[in-house]
Amino acid sequence: MLAETKPRWLNKKIIHSACRDTRKLLRGLGLRTVCEESLCPNISECFGKKVATFMILGVVCTRGCAFCGVTKDKRPKEVDLNEPLKIKEAVQKLRLNYIVITSPTRDDLFDGGASAFCRTVKEIKSISLQKRVELLIPDFKENLSSIEKVVFSGAEVIAHNVETVPSLYIKVRRGADYRRSLNVLSRIKGSNSKLFVKSGIMLGLGEKEKEVKNVLEDLKSVGCDFVTIGQYLPPSLEHTPLKEYVAPEVFNHFKEYAFSLGFMDVKSAPYVRSSYLAHSFFCE
Repeated sequence: MLAETKPRWLNKKIIHSACRDTRKLLRGLGLRTVCEESLCPNISECFGKKVATFMILGVVCTRGCAFCGVTKDKRPKEVDLNEPLKIKEAVQKLRLNYIVITSPTRDDLFDGGASAFCRTVKEIKSISLQKRVELLIPDFKENLSSIEKVVFSGAEVIAHNVETVPSLYIKVRRGADYRRSLNVLSRIKGSNSKLFVKSGIMLGLGEKEKEVKNVLEDLKSVGCDFVTIGQYLPPSLEHTPLKEYVAPEVFNHFKEYAFSLGFMDVKSAPYVRSSYLAHSFFCE
C-alpha cells in the first residue's frame, strides 16, 4: 500500500531563488528546458550550478504518455529555426562543457526533428570540438534515416529511455512501443559503435522485480553502456498514479544487478533522472 506521505529519503525541495539567474538567461534567449517542462525535482540544484537540459522543437509533445508532465497536443507550434544558435549562445554564457539536448516527440515533422538535433550539435561543436554533447531522443518511429542523422551528428552520447517495463506500456506509454525502443537503441549502437548509448527506467509504477531485471538484460543485449533508474513521481493527480515509494536499498539492488550484467556505469537512486548529472558518467 502506498504511504500517504513521502518517505524521509524523498525530502528534496525546489528552491526557486536558486533558479532565478539561469531561468532569466534562458528566458532572455527564448529557450526552454526539460527541467522545467517535466517538473524535475532536481531543478534548483542544477539551475543553481548553471546546468540545464535544453528542450528543442517546442514544449508540446504529440504522444500521450501518462507519466510525463510535458504538454500534449497533436498540433505543436512551428519549429524555431534559430534555436540552435540560441543554444550555442546559452552554452557560451553558461560556460557548459557537457550539454544535454532533448525534445518532445514530434511525429508531425518529416524526420521527427532529427535534423534539428544535428544542427544544434553542429553549433555547439563550432564553439569547441572539446564540448561533449548528449542527445536524449524520441523513437523517431524507428525511422532509420532519422536515427542515422543523430548517430553521425557528432554527439558523444545518444540516449533513448524505455521508461518502464513492457507490461505497463499500454497504461503508461500510450503511442510508444517497448520493442521499437529497443530496436532504436540497437540501431544506434549498430550504426556507430564508438557512441555511448544510454537508457533509463522509472520505478514505482507497479512493476515487478523480475520485470525490471528483464528490462536491464534487454538494454544490455542491445548495446546500452549506461543506464539510469529513478523513482516515478506523478507531475499531477491527472497523471498515472504512483503505486509505490521504492526504498533506496531496492535501487542499490538493481544497481548491483545492472553492473553484474556489464554496464559501464549505472545511476540508481530515488532522485536519479536521465539527464541529472549526466556529465558524471564521464567524470567518475
